[in-house]
Amino acid sequence: MLTPQTNKRIGQAMADYAMLDDGDRVLVAVSGGVDSLVLLWLLQFWQRKAPVSYELFAVHIDMNIWKEGMEEAAPLPLLEEQMRLIGTELHVETGLPLSEESRTCYNCSKLRRKQLFDLAGRFECNKIAFGHHKDDLLETLFLNMFYSGNISTMVPKQELFEGRLAVIRPMAYIEKSEVENIAEELGVTPVKNLCPLSGDTRREEVHKILEGIYEQIPGARASLFASMKNVRKGYML
Repeated sequence: MLTPQTNKRIGQAMADYAMLDDGDRVLVAVSGGVDSLVLLWLLQFWQRKAPVSYELFAVHIDMNIWKEGMEEAAPLPLLEEQMRLIGTELHVETGLPLSEESRTCYNCSKLRRKQLFDLAGRFECNKIAFGHHKDDLLETLFLNMFYSGNISTMVPKQELFEGRLAVIRPMAYIEKSEVENIAEELGVTPVKNLCPLSGDTRREEVHKILEGIYEQIPGARASLFASMKNVRKGYML
């Protein structure tokens, strides 16, 4: 299911950023999308061969979006099917409510992240794993340049609260296409995102721009990703 090249890059990311340690309790954020489902399977796969021992706690935050006239497509039953396929128990938590005027992608994401931090404390987890991959990191870099006026991105490992909690992204070195290939081999089916804003966001706009660049300039993806580790500060303003 994992090609040697993909497996090597995952292992390299874990080693480069010392993502997992013996005795870790890792909360895995499972949205139901293909990235988080593959991440959960990968962490289980690595559990069997890693030189360290760690525990996994799969958590899904249900935002109740499906209730708005879309009962037939309720994500939870579909997500539970995928959990049975992967062979993992899932803890489901009801999402905190958002008012109509504050219902934006940014506020929703911020609220879910706060809830995940709280859940990590409840389960005594010292790590939270997210399913972000190489393309997510590149898109975030350009999002921040286009809309926030800064050069930054999501990092493969980020320590928070004076080191009491760390966010890890084990798939940071692999591309979206590799994630999708793993999912296809596993027979994993992502649960559709029913948010009315899905597919109509700034991230989707940046994704389309970058895909156009990759088509026009061979090797651009690899070069852009390498540039994030090769910042020549003496030539920045």
